[in-house]
Amino acid sequence: MTEDAEYTKTQFETVASSESLPHFLVEPEDVYIVKNKPVTLICKATPATQIYFKCNGEWVHQMNHVTEETIDKITGLPVLQVRTDISRQQVEKMFGLEEYWCQCVAWSTTGTTKSQKAFVRIAYLRKNFEQEPLGKEVPLDQEVLLHCRPPEGIPSAKVEWLKNEEVIDPTLDPNFYITMDHNLIIKEARLSDTANYTCVAKNIVARRRSATAAITTYVNGGWSTWSEWESCSTTCGKGWQKRTRTCTSPSPQNGGSFCDGQNSQKIACTILCPVDGSWTEWSKWSACGTECTHWRNRECSEPAPRNGGKECDGLVMESENCTNGLCPQASTVPGDVALYTGVVAVAVCLTLLLVVVILVYRKKQQDFDSDVTDSSILTTGFQPVNIKTPKQDNSHLLTIQPDLTSTSAYQGSIRSRQDISDKIPMTNSPLLDRLANERNTLRNGTVHSDTSNLMARLSMQMNNKSLLRDASNTAFGTFNFLGGRLTIPNRGISLLIPPEAIPRGKIYELYLTVHKKEDLRLPLAGCQTLLSPVVSCGPPGVLLTGPVILSIQHCAEGNLENWSIKLKKQSPQGNWEEVLHLGKEIPSNPYYCQLDGQMSHIFTETLGKYTLVGESLNVTAAKRLRLVLFAPGICTSLEYSIRIYCLEDTQNAFKEVMQLEKHLGGQLLDEPKVLHFKDSYHNLRLSIHDIQKSLWTSKLLDSYQEIPFYHIWNGCQRNLHCTFTLERYSLSTTELNGKIWVWQVEGEGQSFHIHFNFLKDVKQADFQYMEPNHCGTSLAGPCAFKIPYLIRQKICSSLDIPNSRGSDWRMLAYKLKLDRYLTYFASKASPTSVILDLWEAQHFHNGNLNHLAMIMAEMGKQEPMIFVVSEAEC
Repeated sequence: MTEDAEYTKTQFETVASSESLPHFLVEPEDVYIVKNKPVTLICKATPATQIYFKCNGEWVHQMNHVTEETIDKITGLPVLQVRTDISRQQVEKMFGLEEYWCQCVAWSTTGTTKSQKAFVRIAYLRKNFEQEPLGKEVPLDQEVLLHCRPPEGIPSAKVEWLKNEEVIDPTLDPNFYITMDHNLIIKEARLSDTANYTCVAKNIVARRRSATAAITTYVNGGWSTWSEWESCSTTCGKGWQKRTRTCTSPSPQNGGSFCDGQNSQKIACTILCPVDGSWTEWSKWSACGTECTHWRNRECSEPAPRNGGKECDGLVMESENCTNGLCPQASTVPGDVALYTGVVAVAVCLTLLLVVVILVYRKKQQDFDSDVTDSSILTTGFQPVNIKTPKQDNSHLLTIQPDLTSTSAYQGSIRSRQDISDKIPMTNSPLLDRLANERNTLRNGTVHSDTSNLMARLSMQMNNKSLLRDASNTAFGTFNFLGGRLTIPNRGISLLIPPEAIPRGKIYELYLTVHKKEDLRLPLAGCQTLLSPVVSCGPPGVLLTGPVILSIQHCAEGNLENWSIKLKKQSPQGNWEEVLHLGKEIPSNPYYCQLDGQMSHIFTETLGKYTLVGESLNVTAAKRLRLVLFAPGICTSLEYSIRIYCLEDTQNAFKEVMQLEKHLGGQLLDEPKVLHFKDSYHNLRLSIHDIQKSLWTSKLLDSYQEIPFYHIWNGCQRNLHCTFTLERYSLSTTELNGKIWVWQVEGEGQSFHIHFNFLKDVKQADFQYMEPNHCGTSLAGPCAFKIPYLIRQKICSSLDIPNSRGSDWRMLAYKLKLDRYLTYFASKASPTSVILDLWEAQHFHNGNLNHLAMIMAEMGKQEPMIFVVSEAEC
């Protein structure tokens, strides 16, 4: 191709390009105004004859443009570049209406082209964090979650975490993890993780630091193994042996608890002392023998050598001449006579000794016979007691005939007045003034005397000194073998003492109390949560012959399969021990728990301090929260505060708040609501809406408040609540209308409608939502039970024996929906009795004997007449 042809082609392309639409080489981009510094937007297009900026639909004045025109060296086309400055004042004029944006419009001879929109925003970063991390003490190897929600800002702040002022990099230490929500997770707390943690938020405007959260990883002390026993402290006689252990496996660190128990043990030891032998006195010389010698002997027996002692030194026997060297020949007759004389003397002595022994034996035998005769009065209290057969009209109730050969015997010990003095200290107490004049009698195997009443009163006095009598959270009662019931009013807590649970002849004063959360330090691991109040029944250590039933409200929502629920008991040393894992019971476990919708019924033969602790197994598990709305009944100032309590859905938590608000003069604005709070790590949010803005204003800076997830899920916070403070413009305003929303992020929510007039609706918080207290705090004997005692015995006799048709205690458990773990009932002497005890615990206020009679009829036990009785009234 020639040069002329190439020139012609280039000239043609240039002409064609100059007649095309302009295209942008540089388009405006999003920018932020920092403080009061204006920003510059730039556009560059070719081929273009004019370029202008258009901001929020309005043309920017030509005077505000800076234009530069150049020629593209390659194409020869004109290139136009335009700049304009945007000030903070221009953007603030549009603030709250819509975002401020600008775009370029370029012209050419053939038409126009628009650039992309560039948004201009005012950059800022608020001072206060929406949520700051909180310090805590955690045990070794436990997961730690530190929350951080940075301040609101444009552009959004970037978050980093500092550990002792050094930036945490999870890629260098995988034990740290920073979530998408900017929370810091320490997977397993180490001693080296004890530090100060700070959340830092920054953008182009500023850098903010949260409050420092101090994390302390503590280690509870553990005992080392016992040392070997030391040698006995003495080399001869009685002494002590000692062994020790140290609290070094591991040693307590950073405030961890010291080891419970003793660091040394002692036992008695005895080292046998060596005894050297010693001679007895020499015996008399023997008669002079035929060989003109006589002899004498001695023994090494005063004492004999033992335990390694030395033997006696010297001769055992010695002899010498008995005639001074003169030894005449003598006949053998005198020697034989002496021998025979000795034999006769020995025989006479033995005969006399035998006669004496026989006489003594006969004398003692006569004394013994007379004693038996004189003490025959004691046997009157131990006569056999025959068991009568049932009456003819009720004989079909029993499937086993009674053993007429069985007898009942007195189980106690017979003691005189002198024996009692060994048990009761003789003091100047007025309780003991009449003791010398009392007499004991024995009738039918029972000791009847005022002394037994005296001992019962003394025992009750001693127990009373150790119990804190607080009527609001404690119940007391005195019970015997007939049983009874303790109830703490309006707390959802009771203790059922079934008949025969207390040994016959014993009288116990029992107590039932619920503890305040701030008085406890219950260790919860991981995501465990407290599902019930902590309740004590006692006194600990009393002897029970059967299980009692402790009934406590819980706040676990969902089936047992969604939870891992454990029953915990505090040991005498103060440690909390797991005594039962619901759903994983073993036959040898003496505890059992029946979990209903809102109540748990705990079988135990050991009184003490108990609570339920749970851990969710899946997302369907939730805790029931009771939301309660309060406000002052009287308002004399412009400010008015509304309090929203977020409580466990138990009567105990509700009563504490009602008592608090009654003291504060609070007004219940709406009925309490129930919210299901899930284990999702999401917080609880609260917001207020639809208030009359012409009459009221909210002092809340943000649109909502939040309660951290852990504060609610842990269950150890007392009276957890948020407050909304409103201000009225005039004291003449007496009406308040609006709504309050409470919801879990990505979860369930509830709403309250507020319609309140200070002048018309003033009344103090009452207890209309509390459960009724029908029978007081203590019921003893038959009035504590729905089923009369004799009828109960007949039902047990009828159902305890297994039946091939299935009409036995197992079917009763199935009909009553108590058949989750039949092995526990089968381990008892009377399974039916334990099932009826549980029915009594479940249906104390709403039990229906007719319903129980219908179940018996369905099982083929036709005894409707046994239920035609009047229920006991308290």
